[in-house]
Amino acid sequence: MSQTPPISGSGLHVSFEFFPPKTEKMEENLWRSIERLAPLGPSFVSVTYGAGGSTRERTHQTIERILQETALTPAAHLTCVDASREEVDEVVRQYWETGVRHFVALRGDGQNGVGGAYVPREDGYRNAVELVAGLKAFADFEISVAAYPEKHPESPDFATDIDLLKRKVDNGATRAITQFFFDNDVFERYVERVRRAGIYIPIVPGIVPIHDFTKVARFSNACGAKIPSWLAERFDGLEEDAQTRSHVAAAVCAEQVLDLQKRGLSDFHFYTMNRADLVYSICHILGMRAGKASAEPGSEAAAA
Repeated sequence: MSQTPPISGSGLHVSFEFFPPKTEKMEENLWRSIERLAPLGPSFVSVTYGAGGSTRERTHQTIERILQETALTPAAHLTCVDASREEVDEVVRQYWETGVRHFVALRGDGQNGVGGAYVPREDGYRNAVELVAGLKAFADFEISVAAYPEKHPESPDFATDIDLLKRKVDNGATRAITQFFFDNDVFERYVERVRRAGIYIPIVPGIVPIHDFTKVARFSNACGAKIPSWLAERFDGLEEDAQTRSHVAAAVCAEQVLDLQKRGLSDFHFYTMNRADLVYSICHILGMRAGKASAEPGSEAAAA
């Protein structure tokens, strides 16, 4: 599994997640973000689906543009939600023809989003285990799947959760990307559990820079990611101070990654929220420096 060489000897490999834009203004912001982060040489960039597969067409359009106008390697999110096997397989075929060779295969959230009830279609893929098998039956794709250091909120226990991950690996998953977390000890204990279960694919930490602590705390509560008290204290009183909040967010995130690096990790997946400046600052603190690659249309990289 090839990876992009780290920039300027930082020893890190990063990937970035974006979401497809809903408006023209959001599209402009997305592409500014892509152009800002592309010179850091990410291993790949992923583009999400919305709840219930609601952004399927926009996801495909974004992936297609990345392939046409940049030198980046895109990974398309794919879910089982609200689609038959035939419909999902057709989406896969379209991506194949576009040039996509990497998927992030997920069960997905229902139409009501995180925390809502998920009801599989009788004629569809029931979960990510079946979806991974379907992708591998089509072609030898690179397949990333989800992992949950604090357990998926719908799983009754860790044993069930890790067994599900193992079944995804047995069916052909090549990498697991975790839900974001803030306690590195929790992540380390999770990886130990996973290895004891005979799972040896890379477990890549999912990292979320905190643009808005209140929103992150609310989403963390819904997806089962705990907020340590020390982290809440770092952001206390900064609700109306965006500049200081940004400085604190960069420091907190860089500290987390540097600690994980000391524990032997080198690959990290950043949930960018389509906002590049904070992520770029964090990568700079971590020692990454922009190379010559560019995502701008007409550039040497874009023509490659």
